[in-house]
Amino acid sequence: MNKSLLKFITDFGPLLIFFVVYSKSGKNLSAAIPPLIIATIIAVLISYIVEKKIPYIPLIGGIIISIFGGLTLYFNNPVFLYMKPTIINILFGLALAFERFFTKEHILKKMLGKSIALSDEGWKALTIRWMFFFFALALLNEYVWRTQAEEFWVNFKVWGILPITFVFTGFQMFLINKHKI
Repeated sequence: MNKSLLKFITDFGPLLIFFVVYSKSGKNLSAAIPPLIIATIIAVLISYIVEKKIPYIPLIGGIIISIFGGLTLYFNNPVFLYMKPTIINILFGLALAFERFFTKEHILKKMLGKSIALSDEGWKALTIRWMFFFFALALLNEYVWRTQAEEFWVNFKVWGILPITFVFTGFQMFLINKHKI
């Protein structure tokens, strides 16, 4: 199997499983959370087996999904699961902010440097854009779960965030081409 296809499946398969179980269970969030947690753990293990290294971002996501999904089930309160995307996006935004303002390292360069060669100025600009993007996604998630019904939030989580991220990524091509080495 192609590595990029496998990465796509391990990244988005758990979310798709969550959506299918949620839809088939009569919109039961409590029924959809355990398969999400299990699928996420399996996806991280498959990534580890294929890549021969720990995939940190999926691992962090898996830990947070397990914690917040578990809290949602334990307290029978979906707010914990609703807040998970907010917390993940804030953590990613803060990590990029910390890197940008307190270190000389480029986290994005470490993650994408094998596929994109940019000048330092390009990495700085890309880091700032992604930092603000993650903070904007956190705010958007907060707005959606606080103002919309659960079913709308689930659809937004599954079918909204991914296209928004693809569109944002597409708009970065101008910056990438400008600063390409």
